[in-house]
Amino acid sequence: MKKILDNKFVFGGIILVVGIILGWIIFGESKDAHSTHDHDAEIAKATIWTCSMHPQIRKNEPGDCPICGMDLIPLESDAGSIDPMAVSMSPTAMMLADIQTVKVQKGNIKKEIRLNGKVEADERNVSTQTSHIAGRIEQLPVNYTGEYVRKGQVIAYIYSPELVLAQKELFEAYKIMDVQPALYTAARGKLKNWKLTSDQIDNIIETGTPINSFPILSDLNGVVIAKKVNLGDYIMEGSALFDIVDFSRVWVMFDVYESDVVWIKTGAEISFTVQSYPGEEFKGKISYIDPVIDPKTRVAKARVEMTNNRQKLKPEMFVSGIVEEKLKQYPDALVVPKSAVMWTGERSVVYVKSGQEDAFNFVMRSVKLGPALGEGFIVEEGLEESEEIVVNGTFSIDAAAQLAGKPSMMNPEGGTVMTGHRHGEMTQESQTQSSLSIDKATQKSLEPVYQSYLAMKDALAKDDFNDAQKAGSKLKSALQKVPMEQFKNKSHQFWMDQSGLMNKALEHLDHFKDIEELRTAFFQLSKVMVNITNTFNPYSKTLYLQHCPMANSDKGADWLSLDDSIINPYFGAAMLGCGEVKKKF
Repeated sequence: MKKILDNKFVFGGIILVVGIILGWIIFGESKDAHSTHDHDAEIAKATIWTCSMHPQIRKNEPGDCPICGMDLIPLESDAGSIDPMAVSMSPTAMMLADIQTVKVQKGNIKKEIRLNGKVEADERNVSTQTSHIAGRIEQLPVNYTGEYVRKGQVIAYIYSPELVLAQKELFEAYKIMDVQPALYTAARGKLKNWKLTSDQIDNIIETGTPINSFPILSDLNGVVIAKKVNLGDYIMEGSALFDIVDFSRVWVMFDVYESDVVWIKTGAEISFTVQSYPGEEFKGKISYIDPVIDPKTRVAKARVEMTNNRQKLKPEMFVSGIVEEKLKQYPDALVVPKSAVMWTGERSVVYVKSGQEDAFNFVMRSVKLGPALGEGFIVEEGLEESEEIVVNGTFSIDAAAQLAGKPSMMNPEGGTVMTGHRHGEMTQESQTQSSLSIDKATQKSLEPVYQSYLAMKDALAKDDFNDAQKAGSKLKSALQKVPMEQFKNKSHQFWMDQSGLMNKALEHLDHFKDIEELRTAFFQLSKVMVNITNTFNPYSKTLYLQHCPMANSDKGADWLSLDDSIINPYFGAAMLGCGEVKKKF
């Protein structure tokens, strides 16, 4: 009996242990599963909020965009991104941010070169009408500039005592012509030396009366552009009476910039328009190109000779022309719009689109560019046909990539960068980098720096080398007078760096020999001045940040101005109005 009871206790203990183990397995797994589920739910609830117009904004909670004030929207999950280095964006966000894309295609490449110029007189048809005899001007039938004259037309009457005497000698020689024919021939020859025609001489003999006021006939057809004499003037033989130009043929002289010279060839066809005749197109061929570049304007002249029917083309008219050059060395190349390409100085990058209908990825891609084609570029390396690239909104995507620590234009390797925002919050460090404060006394000390800089800008816009160099010297002196001790904390280091860059740009100012060297220095100065203005904003007057995309070898350049109208210091009279206002301080 005791043995049976012992067996029951053992058996019961075994059942109890097995039950505990099964309960732990069943209920423990359920609890862990529930716990894991709750953890995932908590992660899912940690939504990042962004702005559809400014995707660089990141916040942990909903609210308004600190830039534009729009409501923030949930950021789409990057879980579906094919490339971890890509920026993901929904179709709605793309539409609101105005992101536009196109597919890369191959094509028959033609380069369009746009040229500007003006109409000038054909130098070969410019003549000076002279007098063949000496005497006093008695009459001037042609007496104002702009009058049209024809060949053989009387343009002046001259009284010449020598000519009157020569005519009397002719009468005497005519009387004894049968006896002394040589004398008669010599008398006629003397008058012919004064450009009298045989008909005129015969008419003098027939009338038997000497001509006192002798007519001067025009040697050519054309328009009087300069009147050299007045009524009553005494002139010598060979004296200039008028400058006359025949406008039946004219030259159209185009400015060819140094970067475009390689594409312009003699014999190339050019079509051009004139503002005076809207809708009408003229065509011609380039007959001559200057063998040298003008050292001041950096252009060469290309000449087109035109037949000027009814004198429609008048000297000094402005013209705009287009030359199309087929690039035979690129028979089947890829072409992308200029707006798709971003430059960093040494690299050119584009953003390539991929993904499905509900979410798209944008990855930065470095490309090697060929020649510019008006509104586009040839791509030699980096893209394939039919790939889709961003052509509008590239900077918005690049800003989002920078903030996400992914490869971007300024940070090709990716990683965290100081952008001024971290998950919607501006750090103290970034605030001091973007805006530093200085007191009024320090602001006052910087005014001569700005005044000298602006004076240099004005002088360069006028192509005045001497005044620009003097303004640069004043700027150099003004920099030395700024008290360094007035800048405190981080402002001190910032001013040390910026003033050092300006002094370096002006280091060899006194040895500059042409205005282009001054403009190169001004480009460096402008970068620093814009940086100082962005950081301190110390100038008491309104300033405008202006930009010319063609300056600095087509890489673009900025400058500051007191006026919102564009007066370009990098090109001067050659392209005075090139540029646009980017910002107002």
